Amino acid sequence: MSGIFDLTGRVAVITGGNGGIGLGIAQALNAAGCNVSIWGRNAEKNANAAASMKAGPGKVATQFCDVSDPGSVKTAMKATLDTFGRVDGCFANAGIGGGGRRAFIDRTEEEWRKMFATNLDGVFHVFQAAARHMTDRAEAGDKFGRLVATSSLASLFGTARNEHYAGTKAALNALCRALGVELARHGVTANAILPGWIKSDMTAGIMANDKFVANVMPRIPLRRFGEPSDFGGIAVYIMSKASSYHTADCFVIDGGYTAF
Repeated sequence: MSGIFDLTGRVAVITGGNGGIGLGIAQALNAAGCNVSIWGRNAEKNANAAASMKAGPGKVATQFCDVSDPGSVKTAMKATLDTFGRVDGCFANAGIGGGGRRAFIDRTEEEWRKMFATNLDGVFHVFQAAARHMTDRAEAGDKFGRLVATSSLASLFGTARNEHYAGTKAALNALCRALGVELARHGVTANAILPGWIKSDMTAGIMANDKFVANVMPRIPLRRFGEPSDFGGIAVYIMSKASSYHTADCFVIDGGYTAF
């Protein structure tokens, strides 16, 4: 493969890359020649994800990682660097859902802290580890880096009874804008991806609800729910040189939901 979207020789970390949107991103990057390191907590899912890309052309490695644990992140980053020698892109995709909507006044401290520990603190740990490596490379003359966070439309709307989830995702948008400014001189871009209603394990329950489907589907101009593969194109673009002047942005991938 050759051309502006050829990712041969590049290396990308995808947290939560063993399923859903993360796997869709990993598979597309791998197909474009990128070497990928899948970080996840489930060894079986990690192995199955890697097996789905065994034909390449990019290489695949997996690492156990709990992004809420700084030590786990450091170990996974060291192992990835030992394997590939570099990390060019970091897709902070690992996250948890709301775990059931409930009134804000009934939300427990434990639920609140658990959400932030994974969805926000986890991105902090992962991005910081990746940014250290990328800025070190830049200082040595190798200026290239991509930081990408999986946010949500919940960061834009008034997401009642799910404020803890929405709060973490809105924070990611702000984090990426700030990092896009701070790290630009190192050749590192930072952007967020905001998915709409996407088929995944996280959304399987609500998408099985006929009332939900009847209410939501008419609001999606493309008249379908998204698939993990719908995020492959934007991932390849971001990882490529084509996106070198594109930073501090929020990419909405929602089939037109927010426009209608």
